Formats: sequence, structure tokens, C-alpha cells
Amino acid sequence: MRRLVGAVAGGKGDFGRWIARLQDHYARKTGLRLYPGTLNVHLAEEYRLPAGCLRLEGVEYGGRVNVNLVRCSIFGRPAFILRTDLNEKGAGDHPRNVVEVASDLNLRQTYRLKDGSLVEIEVE
Repeated sequence: MRRLVGAVAGGKGDFGRWIARLQDHYARKTGLRLYPGTLNVHLAEEYRLPAGCLRLEGVEYGGRVNVNLVRCSIFGRPAFILRTDLNEKGAGDHPRNVVEVASDLNLRQTYRLKDGSLVEIEVE
């Protein structure tokens, strides 16, 4: 198990809208009903996706964006790191040292996290 440690940061809210719109697709892929929002975590170093991670392909939902889903846990809860192909290539909205974590609840609210709070993510 790999541990990633980083600081919580604000985001644009884009993934939240897409999770809400594509809830059934995400649930089918992950087995979880994801909260419509992600927790952005800035890491000290780049994170690269592992080979063979789950993917939600744009053609599956009639869109153009492919999303990689990496099983992880945060605060002992099942979660997923979500990253678009563009972000993985370094050409998206986030550099590779930013990961977006989605779970079945609002992580920021549940664990009273603020920008700058340190969190640990365990990646399988």
C-alpha cells in the first residue's frame, strides 16, 4: 500500500457537477454512490496513475472526457482518486501533484477539513 500525504485545497467544482450528472456510471464502476464533489489534495511530488486502473470512457456516457479511477482510502473510508486523461498528461486543469479524491460522503465537511489541512491517502 502506498501512502500519499498532502494539503487540502479548493477546487473549481467541475468534478462535482459531473459526478452528479453521471452518478449511475460512477456507481457501476466503483460500487459506491459518490458524493458529488471531490477533495483536492496537493502533494509534495507528482502522482502518476498505476497501470490497469478503472476507467470511465467518454463513449460510455456520450461525452468526450475519459476519467481514470484509482481505488484508495482516506480516513479509513473507501474512496477513489479521479483523474482525467488530460490531467495525467499534464495538459489539464491540475498538475500531476494534485489528486482529486471522491468518496460516498462530503469529506471536507465530515472531517472538518479546511484549505491547508494535511490528509493521508492510502492507495492500493
